[in-house]
Amino acid sequence: MLKTTTASLKPAEVEKKWIHIDAEGVVVGRLATFIANRLRGKHRGDYTPHVDCGDYVIVTNVDKVVFTGNKLTHKVYYRHTGHPGGVKEVTAGKQLNGRFPERVLEKAVERMLPKESPLARKQMTHLRLYTGASHPHEAQSPETIDFKSASPKNTRSV
Repeated sequence: MLKTTTASLKPAEVEKKWIHIDAEGVVVGRLATFIANRLRGKHRGDYTPHVDCGDYVIVTNVDKVVFTGNKLTHKVYYRHTGHPGGVKEVTAGKQLNGRFPERVLEKAVERMLPKESPLARKQMTHLRLYTGASHPHEAQSPETIDFKSASPKNTRSV
């Protein structure tokens, strides 16, 4: 009787790549899905769910992402200060124009990873978000992925 075994990656065998994505004019949800799959390593043929086999992802121009529909004014992000009655809310438009516009994409990606696991927290450390067009990771020679032109749905039609 033949027995087949599934090849499983070991943490020492993983080769991580660096990829760069320009997020100017890109729809948030579609970009977050692509980034989450890259962080988890699901694009690889030897994907192993319990091993951190994803890539490092650098995203520039995070403050220039777009939403479809009325999400810019109707989508609300909640946070709690830790004090009684300390629930704060901010719309997506105010968050993008505020002090920390990268939190919009960060939360979108974080919510697409497995919930509250040490592996998900480790994978989130491999995501680097920058509001400008430059980043300090040129020494890693990241591969640039043109996500905007991969599909016409990746950009918002005006």
